[in-house]
Amino acid sequence: MAPWCPAESTKPVFVGIYGAVIGGFAVSALFFLLSSFSSISAPPLPLPPATAAWGAANLSASGAAQPETMYNRPIWKPPPRRERMPPPRAFRLTREMVGARARGGVIVVTFGNHAFLDFILTWVRHLTDLGVVNLLVGAMDTKLVRELYLRGVPVFDMGSRMATEDAGWGSPTFHKMGREKVLLINALLPFGYELLMCDTDMVWLKNPLPYLARYPDADLLSSSDQVIPTVTDDSLENWREVTGAYNIGIFHWRSTEPAKRLAKEWKDLVLSDDKLWDQNAFNDLVHKNFGHPVVGEDGLVYSYDGKLKLGVLPASIFCSGHTYFVQGMYQQLRLEPYAVHTTFQYAGTAGKRHRLREAMLFFDQPSYYDSPGGFLSFRPNIPKSLLLDGAHTVESHFALVNYQLKQIRTALAIASVLKRTLVMPPLWCRLDRMWFGHPGVMEGTMTRQPFLCPMDHVFEVNVMLKDLSEDEFGPLIDFREYSFLENPSLPKQVKESFREVELCNEHSTRCSATNRTNKGAPVLLPRNSTEQTILNIFKPYKDIKILQFSSMVDAFRGFSDAAVETKFRNRVKRYVGLWCCVQFREIGHIYYDMYWDEKPGWKPLPPQTKEEDHPPWS
Repeated sequence: MAPWCPAESTKPVFVGIYGAVIGGFAVSALFFLLSSFSSISAPPLPLPPATAAWGAANLSASGAAQPETMYNRPIWKPPPRRERMPPPRAFRLTREMVGARARGGVIVVTFGNHAFLDFILTWVRHLTDLGVVNLLVGAMDTKLVRELYLRGVPVFDMGSRMATEDAGWGSPTFHKMGREKVLLINALLPFGYELLMCDTDMVWLKNPLPYLARYPDADLLSSSDQVIPTVTDDSLENWREVTGAYNIGIFHWRSTEPAKRLAKEWKDLVLSDDKLWDQNAFNDLVHKNFGHPVVGEDGLVYSYDGKLKLGVLPASIFCSGHTYFVQGMYQQLRLEPYAVHTTFQYAGTAGKRHRLREAMLFFDQPSYYDSPGGFLSFRPNIPKSLLLDGAHTVESHFALVNYQLKQIRTALAIASVLKRTLVMPPLWCRLDRMWFGHPGVMEGTMTRQPFLCPMDHVFEVNVMLKDLSEDEFGPLIDFREYSFLENPSLPKQVKESFREVELCNEHSTRCSATNRTNKGAPVLLPRNSTEQTILNIFKPYKDIKILQFSSMVDAFRGFSDAAVETKFRNRVKRYVGLWCCVQFREIGHIYYDMYWDEKPGWKPLPPQTKEEDHPPWS
């Protein structure tokens, strides 16, 4: 078995509320008091447009007879512009706050810090689009409290006073954040409401509350990391066959005595060991006394203390990052997904965001859809033999990916020359990626070969977004997800400002014809063009928003300036990651190489020694 390859976790980062509430509010009091002495106005990020559906859902939930307060104000309705910022105590988590937002005895909760603001707004937007308004967001820092309040998002202050930046998986801060999640559950359950607790790196695609109500006797319904289906309909997983860990990114608690006992013991356990991962502790506890079926309740099992009734949400519709983005399990089983959680990915928070963007499930600011320099896209050229012929092996997988890498490398170079944002092409893979050795795809899963693989399977999305030194790596090359041009959020004026680019042979009669700027005529670009040729040909089209190339094969000769070429190479070499992993090897991963074609005899082989175990650019 190959070793666990270094990778960012699939779990989100959080901080919380317990213990520091009183002290935390004291620290933040000055911030709020100063804020209250001036008129407040919404931050520059846009609010989602109010719709009749949202308004009706909010009003019907709160009741017309109740006076409007910050606790029952319709979601997305900002406070009056001249209203002072409420004092810190107004944002404390209380039974009254939860009661004002709960509907049908249920409250839906997520929490995070300011680094996850866009995830939180996306999470809230999906729920309100579905008519679910019984929600609350816990803010781990006062900056997020203010941002959400001004946007009309129901928020409580967790009093943690944590940093507003993202944190890496496995770090001491990560473990501390995980403990705060457990503390929050312990704070909420005594209020007596059903609790649907969610991580911020997931989105709702269908109202889950009717589904959860189908199992009124369950003390706890948990999502899981199960990748092999145990059922083919929308019933709970067959708990006898579940081998994946229970995932605490989506789980539903009822305020029963067994559930409260589990929450308390879970809290005591994670507080006793700073290095203990909250999810591992949860799984250990629920399996303490596990395995007796609940009579008359198909899908529920007694667990934890032998009294807690547990059900496992089906991974086909309460999807993980694998069952949704890789297997497309819900599509193959003809089911409607309720949720997707961005687990099983390899580029940290940036990778989670990009996956949701690829699926057109992320809500970005308008500026994201209208880059000042315009966009560049291309139609990838992939021979059938590379995609479909022969066995699915390490060799055939790398042959397919490498063929695509060479075209993407050219596209990155032309995008850099023209100072345009590259719309990445869809990426095809023959083999799945994991953190351990496997036979290509995991046995028993519904992964089809070949498949459209998430970009983070091959590319280091987080590295591509880093602010690297221009002196060493040249200018940033911005990019967008492959589905970008099909996104409904793309403005009409961008979609309609479009021009095809066709490659031609330099000395052909057609290629020597003068490019015409009349609407609809394709721009002709000689194959193996120089940097200056590209600049000259596209100068008249600088105001065209989208240039779509018919191909990138042999489109660019290379940079004429050796220093520019070196910087470009330094940058894009770091854009690709690794594939993992060959079975039964101490070192089983294989590094992708952006310049594989310049190394005669290159073969996809794992490093033979620890000394050889490094990316090809290092």
